[in-house]
Parts: sequence; C-alpha cells; structure tokens
Amino acid sequence: MLLKHFFVEKIAHSSYILAGSKSCAVIDPQRDVEVYIQAARAMGVTITHILQTHLHADFISGHMDLAAQTGAKIYVAKSAQCTFAHEPLVEGDVIELEDMRLEVLETPGHTPEHLSYVVKDTSRSESPVGVFVGDTLFVGDVGRPDLFPNTAQELASKLYHSLHDKLLTLPDYCEVYPAHGAGSLCGRSMGAKQTSTIGYERAFNAALQHTDKAAFIKSLTENMPEAPDHFSRCSDINRKGPRRVAELPGLVELDARQFRERVADPGVLVLDVRGYHAFGGQHIPNAWHLDLNGNFPTFAGWVLPTDKDILLVAEGYQQAVEANLWVRRVGVDRVVGYLKGGMPGWAVTGLASRSVPQISEEVLHGRMCTAPALQLVDVRAPNEFANSHIQGAVNIPVADLRDRWSELRKDLPTVVICSSGIRSSLAASILLRQGFEDVTNVAGGMTGYSAAGYAKQCRACENSQGL
Repeated sequence: MLLKHFFVEKIAHSSYILAGSKSCAVIDPQRDVEVYIQAARAMGVTITHILQTHLHADFISGHMDLAAQTGAKIYVAKSAQCTFAHEPLVEGDVIELEDMRLEVLETPGHTPEHLSYVVKDTSRSESPVGVFVGDTLFVGDVGRPDLFPNTAQELASKLYHSLHDKLLTLPDYCEVYPAHGAGSLCGRSMGAKQTSTIGYERAFNAALQHTDKAAFIKSLTENMPEAPDHFSRCSDINRKGPRRVAELPGLVELDARQFRERVADPGVLVLDVRGYHAFGGQHIPNAWHLDLNGNFPTFAGWVLPTDKDILLVAEGYQQAVEANLWVRRVGVDRVVGYLKGGMPGWAVTGLASRSVPQISEEVLHGRMCTAPALQLVDVRAPNEFANSHIQGAVNIPVADLRDRWSELRKDLPTVVICSSGIRSSLAASILLRQGFEDVTNVAGGMTGYSAAGYAKQCRACENSQGL
C-alpha cells in the first residue's frame, strides 16, 4: 500500500492516490487531472478507480476528465443521484484494490450524500490503517452542515452520528485523510496539518469535545462564515458531470482594439488579475479586479457573474493562463481571451483608462482625523471587523457589496480597507462599476494600520481566508 497526497493551495483541497503494485485509486480528484496521470506513470501503476467522498461544493471535480483519459470507473454515493456513468455505493459496500479493501461508510452531515472509505491493508492486518473522510472530519474541525437551504439543523444532527457512531469507533491509530485543510471555507477553523489520526482528533479536535448532541448542533449552526455563491453551483455541476477541460474555450490573444470591440458587447466582462497596485495605477473602465495573489479562486467563484464571457487583463500570457486555470477550478468556464500587451499595450493605443489612488495607513489616519465627511468602508468579514476596526468605519463584507453598495453615499469620498489591500481593491472595482467617482484603496489594510500603531492587531485577520 502506497499513499500519495496532492494539495491545491488557495482552495486548500487535498486529494490522494492509493496504490498497490499495479493499480491505484484516485480519491477526490481536482479538475486538472494531469498530475495524477503523471504520478501514476512515475509509480508504475494504472489508474483503475476514481472515488468521490461527496459532491464537492467549493471546486469542480476532475472525475469526468480522469475517467475519459484513463478508462477508470467512478465510484460515488447512490444517494447522490449522479447522472453520469458510475458505480453507486451504499453503506457496507466493499471495493477491492489488490491487497487493499476499502469499506464504505455513509457519513452524511457536511452534505446529505457523503461517504467515507475505511482502508484495510490485508497483506498486513484486518485492522483499519486509514480512512478517507472527505469533509466529514478535518484536522482540528468538522465539516460545516449549513451549505444547503433550511437543512443545517438536520445535517448537523446527521453529522453528529456520522462522527460519534461511525468514524470515532475506528482505532486511535487509524489515520485520517481529509479532503481539505486550513484555508478552506468548508469548515470554520481547520488546522494547517494535512493528516491526523482518529485518536488525536478525538482528544484535541474542539468540535468533537461537544459530546452533547444539542451543544454540538448549536456550535455548528451559529456564527458560521458565509458560504460563497459557487458552493451552491459546484455540487450540482459535479452531480451532472462537469464539462471536460478540452471542451472549454481557448484563450484567444486580442490586441487593444480587438479587446475594446469585444468589451462593447454587454455579454462580456473584463477581469483584471494583476496586483492591486497595478490595478490602482491604471485599468480598463468597468473592469472587475481580483488580485491573483489573494484568495483568487474563492472570490472568482463568489462574485463574478456566470452569464457572461470573460476577457482577462494580466501582466502577460503566463499569468493569464494561471488565472484561467484557477477560475476553471471553481466552475468559471467562460474565459475566452486576454489582452495582448496588457495595460501598456492599451495605453499606447490611446484608449480610456481609470485609476484608484492607493494611500498609506499614515495618510488614512490623518484623513480620519481631519476629514469628517470621509466614508470609510471596511470590507472584511464580520469576525475580523469585530476583532479590530477603525472607529467610524462601515462594515460591508466585500461579496455583499455587490448588492449593499446602495447603502453608501456616492457624493462622499469613499475609502475602502480590508486586511491587506487585496479584497478592498475588489471592493473598489465594484463601487466604480456602480458609478462611484471618488474611491481610494488603503494599501496594507488593517494589518498595516495596526503595525503603524493606530489600532490593535487583528488576530482574526491573521487567520482570514480572504487576505
């Protein structure tokens, strides 16, 4: 038995190859599947099984691409009611893989159709060596049960039994292989360590210390972070079977004038993926801004309209390719081109552009003391704002600003701030699209503001998934 772990930064997704001497299974594959094909080739094994623990909400799975390229069978819960060719699984089913036996547990709670796979290496023992738990159990946390409308209480109850009646009955030494780690919004406070054991989690996982069912349910149904928009889309896409990557549009190179012609189409939007300082210096009017250095895929899935083609503005071709890879991972499949020559090419063509002033924390502090008409908008999450904020700031989380911009006054100078300058630059682009004229971004955000001594340090910002 050989286990190989794969980890996708930003969405904090873990997937695995479980291999014998000739064949292997891929568990919870990412959408770009070449990494598994290359790894299997290097290991000298053939991919014969594709196992899904659940219908992932935060990313598009690679099961369809991997099956098409390898001929491997897809295994998924019968209750998921998937519409593609697959092997449906229920509690008690067993998958044989050479000397390994994978026993199926139904572990609903994070999602209704969730499975876990208990692994036994029969060449050594009949005892479980590990368990692929998907998003039921994490290092230091458990899966959130509130992703589906009006079912949080019911799913939290099922999660309690999945954990206490099933997973926690496994031996202490049984290894835990979760589908996510720190930085994912599928839980609330996951640890940075990527694997664990049943015994360690039983002893030290804060969520598992709630042995009273009512207390457990209460802890998981109150004060949970907001779920991004694409969480409700990705599950259904994964159920139906995502489009294969080879079928998606290519990345067409457009010069400035061709780009401008395409942008005139109301069915097209511009997405600028450069750093927030670059976007602030010069950008195409009405562009969305998502800094590739931040939690780019999460916010791309969260805020971008799904009914429009997307044209990218990047520092160059490679950055455009990287951005396209990330947005496809969260189901944003309509990127059709990028700007040749970037903003320098746009500028020398004499086309219109806009800018967003970037100010330091010192300048902001001075303006807060001397400009009473200033409108300061803090676009961090509520828990970050509660931990530390500037007196007089209005808290509207950046994703909510798409609708709540109307709560703000367009006739006042508006300054946006987050923890670093990245989310607030997205906020600035949203406000500019809504007709705000005087918008300024705070470079360095609350992290810099507290470092300058103007506010207490925000501990919640340090653990933020947003940047």
